[in-house]
Amino acid sequence: MAKAVNVTVSDGLGILRLGRNHGNAINGDLVVQLIGAVHELEENAGVRGVLLAASGKLFSPGLDLRELIELDQAGMARFLDRFSAAMLKLYTFSKPLVAAIHGHAIAGGFLLTLTTDWRMLREGAKVGLAEIRVGVPFPFGIGMILRDSVPRASLEALALFGRNYDHREALEANLVHEVRPAEGFEEACLERLEEMATRDPNAYAVTKRYLRSATVERIRANDAQLATEFLQCWFAPGTQERIREVVAGLREGED
Repeated sequence: MAKAVNVTVSDGLGILRLGRNHGNAINGDLVVQLIGAVHELEENAGVRGVLLAASGKLFSPGLDLRELIELDQAGMARFLDRFSAAMLKLYTFSKPLVAAIHGHAIAGGFLLTLTTDWRMLREGAKVGLAEIRVGVPFPFGIGMILRDSVPRASLEALALFGRNYDHREALEANLVHEVRPAEGFEEACLERLEEMATRDPNAYAVTKRYLRSATVERIRANDAQLATEFLQCWFAPGTQERIREVVAGLREGED
């Protein structure tokens, strides 16, 4: 399995970096490696906090539609189960977790950042959720994380219109906590992480668990049984046609 997720640790701060081809599009390999990396960082007592970052021009454009469109229902169900598990693993991570969004984070790419405690966006980068334009809903658990991570005043516009936000709009809508210039961007993100990591680790973990407990309980109680609704939408003829149109456009852009 090629390395799609890389972990480094320096002075007690971990960097969990997406590093897959195709702009860090999310596929099965990336999700499996992400789960393993988060577990590794959680269990490492020397890690005080983690930066969720990415290499390449993009942070992530979301799901790798080129691969996923070829899956049958059983295969897609397995991917959905793993992707949902990765999101919950990040969301329940007990240590400070900061997103360094250095490039565009769209759809599933932006959803990954919503699991973190603090989101920092580089000037010039965009965020947004495109799922509704393709005809794909959010899986239940991911929808619950979205609902609790975005202010209600911005939630419907973000989720139901499927538009992208530039860095100024994202900050105004409270989709991110900070916007920083490109120069020194990751260093600024690490400085913010260091600040958060100076808090008492037990107090931080317990407080974070309390803040997210109701959402986590709902996800664990309902996510698996509601997966069928997502799959029904994914495999609807109109949705499949739109996904294949998107994939065709992506392949044309590579030629």
